Amino acid sequence: MPRLEPGMARIRVKDLRLRTFIGIKEEEILNKQDVLINLTILYPAEDAVRDNDIGHALNYRTITKAIIRHVEENRFALLERLTQEILDLIMQNPSVRYAQVEVDKPHALRFAESVSITLAGHR
Repeated sequence: MPRLEPGMARIRVKDLRLRTFIGIKEEEILNKQDVLINLTILYPAEDAVRDNDIGHALNYRTITKAIIRHVEENRFALLERLTQEILDLIMQNPSVRYAQVEVDKPHALRFAESVSITLAGHR
């Protein structure tokens, strides 16, 4: 993860729990399962800090709502694909300089709390 430079803000969305179709087994294809999503986003925030104006800030609520809609309305065979599609949604915003997405699939393996995939992008 890049170092936090002066003027940059780091937004973290922690433990966004959603339900979607994820997996390749018949049971997974037929039944929604929980996924747990964690996001880290870096963007230049000098104007937002100076002006105290949402118009100059990266609106994490708008990004999160788009992620919720996308995850809950689609089907995914692989965690890798789901994670990449979330990352792509975040990177559509030109203010984003770096984003990291981790998606956990709880109880995907016997004896494990969860399995996760992490992907990152930057410009």
